[in-house]
Amino acid sequence: MWGLVPLFWPLLEPAGAVEILAHRMVWSLFFVGAALLVIRRWAWLGELLRQPRRLALVTVAAAVITVNWGVYIWSVNSGHVVEASLGYFINPLVTIAMGVLLLKERLRPAQWAAVGIGASAVLVLTVGYGRPPWISLCLAFSFAVYGLVKKKVNLGGVESLAAETAIQFLPALGYLLWLGARGDSTFAAEGAGHAALLAATGVVTALPLVCFGAAAIRVPLSTLGLLQYLAPVFQFLLGVLYFKEAMPPERWAGFALVWLALALLTWDALRTARRAARALADGAGRPRAAVRRETGVTEAEPAGR
Repeated sequence: MWGLVPLFWPLLEPAGAVEILAHRMVWSLFFVGAALLVIRRWAWLGELLRQPRRLALVTVAAAVITVNWGVYIWSVNSGHVVEASLGYFINPLVTIAMGVLLLKERLRPAQWAAVGIGASAVLVLTVGYGRPPWISLCLAFSFAVYGLVKKKVNLGGVESLAAETAIQFLPALGYLLWLGARGDSTFAAEGAGHAALLAATGVVTALPLVCFGAAAIRVPLSTLGLLQYLAPVFQFLLGVLYFKEAMPPERWAGFALVWLALALLTWDALRTARRAARALADGAGRPRAAVRRETGVTEAEPAGR
């Protein structure tokens, strides 16, 4: 579903990117609120409201994902689907780089090599586009920051989206009311079908996330990480084959370097996961700390998105 989303946003024209973004915020809250009513999961809300620092982090997450959503909608409707897909290809590399710079994490040699290849790819693509791939970098960095903040907040997927869209709701609704007062809103002006499509932005936003949350507890993290590469792959194929976006040789070279970096990163993550599983199996009956000291293996790591 995430990979096929570029087919949906053009259906909402003539609404502009900001109007679509505002509707996405408003209708997502309705959809997620209905989901929470069905599963009767509300205890987290009172706990969150009693923790100002955590609530502030949720506000930061809401602001960052607003930027991510807005840039993505604009890029798709402006003919930059391929460049948008690149953002989600390089997101794992940006996440790793942020882990080193902000969290002082230590990288394995293969991870350093992947980050280096990714940086080279950005340079090649800068030459290919005649400018830095700003759309890709904005999407990659905003989503990496979003992931970092969500890690600190530590809320479930549905609960987190509910909290974020609750923060987004009033500004988004205020913008839509202002747009309607000016006579520039397309919600009522373009017919019932258009209004229904704008309302469907809530389903398009929340349903894949709900499915992702359900999958996260059913499949290994390494498999989940690999599956997440399907979204930018589908987006890239749509950009090239369906939207017919140009791919001169220098862009192919840049994408090839990104894919090489991701292949290296995935191979390293899978190798580390296997090593951790083997070490724990060989050390059955002995303290886990002792096994870790002997093998140098900590926890299995998922292949990043």
